[in-house]
Amino acid sequence: MAVNITWLGHSCFTLESAGVRILVDPYLNDSPTSPVKADAVEADYILLTHGHFDHVADAPRIAQRTGATVVSNYEVSQWVKRQGVSENRIEPMNPGGGIRLPFGRVKFTIAHHSSSMPDGSYGGVAGGYVVELDGKRIYFAGDTALFLDMKLIGLGGLDLAVLPIGDRFTMGPDDAVEAIKLLNARQAAPCHYNTWPPIAQDAAKWAEAVTRSTAAKPVVVDPGGAFVV
Repeated sequence: MAVNITWLGHSCFTLESAGVRILVDPYLNDSPTSPVKADAVEADYILLTHGHFDHVADAPRIAQRTGATVVSNYEVSQWVKRQGVSENRIEPMNPGGGIRLPFGRVKFTIAHHSSSMPDGSYGGVAGGYVVELDGKRIYFAGDTALFLDMKLIGLGGLDLAVLPIGDRFTMGPDDAVEAIKLLNARQAAPCHYNTWPPIAQDAAKWAEAVTRSTAAKPVVVDPGGAFVV
């Protein structure tokens, strides 16, 4: 079954399949590139890669309104609870661990990045996710540098790898191409770029490099754009 994916700018994505709606790293209300506001987004599950404001800012509000279950590392889960989200709708994790949810399985992978909450409290370690949904395996790298263990993450096959290309705070376009080689993903999509001038990048040029140097199909859409995996 196909999974419908929409990029909402920066690192925020929605996944929809068989009536399940998954939201990744919601940063909408204050994002200069998001085509929607938090009140317009529906979700059954919210996945948070780490604690920085540009990944968690709107998560508590959306979770409280929609009743979504929030999946995150332990420290982020405690911050979410302090924002008023019920403990029975929080699924804490840590790198290397996985959990089975009604739609499939989610594994929390390592990432090389910092993590702190919007209030300055400790945000645990940053991570990424491998989401198994309706026969598809989709990797969200989160904010990260390139690392060799991406080769292990790609074992078993990936239908899509979502990678940051903004540079400065994460890997840049060249390292993202090298990541695709390690991951051996069937498709690859960029994120965490063009939100602000310091992370401005030419995604079309990156897509050309992906096509030239890897076996993956690059998928580049504007904020609000959708594609199918």
